[in-house]
Amino acid sequence: MRSTPPSLSLRSGTALRIAAGLLACGGAWLAGPHPAHAQATAAMPAPSQPVPAPAMAAAPRGTGWTLSQALAAARDNSDVNQARQELAGARADVLSADHAPLPSLTTKASSIDLQHGPGPGNVFTRKRIDKSVGIDWTWERGDKRALRKKAAESTANAAEADVEDTQVQQLQAALSAYYDLLAAQDRLAEVAAIERSLADVAGMADRRVKAGDLSVQDASRTRIEADRARADTRAAEQARDDAALALAQVTGSTGSRLQAVNTPWPALAGDPPATDTDLAAWAETRADVRAALARAQAAQAALDGANALRKSDWTVGASIDHFPGTSTRQVELRVQIPLQWGYQYQGEIGRAQADYAKAQDALDNTRRLALLDLQRLRQTQESAARRAADYDQGVLPRARQVADSAELAYRKGAIALTDLLDAQRTLRATLLDALAARADYAKARGAWLLRTRPQLLTGTP
Repeated sequence: MRSTPPSLSLRSGTALRIAAGLLACGGAWLAGPHPAHAQATAAMPAPSQPVPAPAMAAAPRGTGWTLSQALAAARDNSDVNQARQELAGARADVLSADHAPLPSLTTKASSIDLQHGPGPGNVFTRKRIDKSVGIDWTWERGDKRALRKKAAESTANAAEADVEDTQVQQLQAALSAYYDLLAAQDRLAEVAAIERSLADVAGMADRRVKAGDLSVQDASRTRIEADRARADTRAAEQARDDAALALAQVTGSTGSRLQAVNTPWPALAGDPPATDTDLAAWAETRADVRAALARAQAAQAALDGANALRKSDWTVGASIDHFPGTSTRQVELRVQIPLQWGYQYQGEIGRAQADYAKAQDALDNTRRLALLDLQRLRQTQESAARRAADYDQGVLPRARQVADSAELAYRKGAIALTDLLDAQRTLRATLLDALAARADYAKARGAWLLRTRPQLLTGTP
C-alpha cells in the first residue's frame, strides 16, 4: 500500500523538469541566431538537471512525523480522553446501581412521665423511660436491583463503544490532516522549483532586452510568469502552514511547525470490490452501531425496572424495648407495605416506554446511516482510485508529451512563445492536479480502511 508509482513521482524534483525545460527553451529563444547562442546555452542547466532547492525549503521546519506517529497521537488526544472519562463515570454508575438498600438504625426514648418524674436510678437501667433500638431494611421485590445493574452495564458498554468510535473519528481526522500536509509540502516543492527557474528565465530576458535581442513585450511575458509563480509559492507556503496547524490540533501537539516525513503516497490498491453483504456485516460491527444497540438494551432494562415498580417494596424491621416497671425485655416486629391506591407508577412507565422507543429509533437510524456511510466510503475510494489512475496513466503522460512537443516545435520556430508558455502552464497545472488526485485517493483509502480493516493502518484490531 505504501509504494509510489514511477509515473507519479511528484515529491523529489519532477516539477523541476517543467521549469528547466522552459529555461532551456528560453535560452534558445533569447539567444536567437547570434554567435553567443552556444555559449549561453552551455551556461544554462539542462532539462534533466534538477535545480538545487533554496535554503528555506531545505532547512528543517520542526518536528517530523510519520503517518503511524500521527495516528498514534490521535488515538490518545483530548477528545478521546474525554470519552474515556465518560466511560469511567459509567462504570462507577454500575457500582452505584448494584447494591441493596442500606438498613436503617433507629433509637428512641418514649413514655417519659413529666407529671410524676421518671423516678430515681440510672437513666439506662432504673428510670421509668421506655427505651428502644431497632433496625429497618427495605426488601426490594421484582428484581429491581438486577434490572438497575443491567441498565447501568449496558450504558457502560455504550460508553466503551463511544470511546472506540471517537478514536476512529480522530484517526480519520488525523489521516486526512496528515495527507493534506503531505500534499501541501509536495505542492510547495513543485511551485518553488518552477518559481526559481522562471525567475532565471525572466532575468535572462531582461539582459537580452538590454542587448537589443528581445522585445520588451516578450520579456514582460516571462516576467509575468515569474511573478505568478512567486505568488503561487507564497500561497503554497500558507497552505502548508495551515495544514501543519490542522494536524497539530487533531494530534494534540503544541507545535505548529510539523512536517510529514518518510511516508510515500499509497499505491492504487487492487482489492476485490466489497459486496453489499460485506457492508452489512461491517455496519453491525461499527462502534457507533454497537453503542446505539447498548443504549437500546439499557432502555429496555429501564423499562423493565419501571414495570417492576408496581411490585411494592416492603420495609421490615425489629426493635428491642427496655421499660423499667413494665418489662426490660420487649421485642417489636414491624413491616411497612406501600399501598398503590390511585397511582400505579403510570408516569415512570410512560417515560421509560418513550425512552425505549426513542432508543430503538436511534438504533435503526444509526444502522441505516452506518450502511450508507460505508457505501459512501466505498464509492469515494473507487472514484478517487479511478481519478488518480487517469492522471497517472493518461492525463499526466499526455501533458508531458504535449509539453515536450511544444518545446521541440518552439526550438525549430514552428510555434510562438505564447503557445510554449501555454503548454508549460498546462503541464504545471496537470502536475498539481495529479498531486491533488493522489491526496484525495490517499484520504479516501485511509477512511475506508479505518472503518473496515483498521489494523492495516494502526496495527491494532
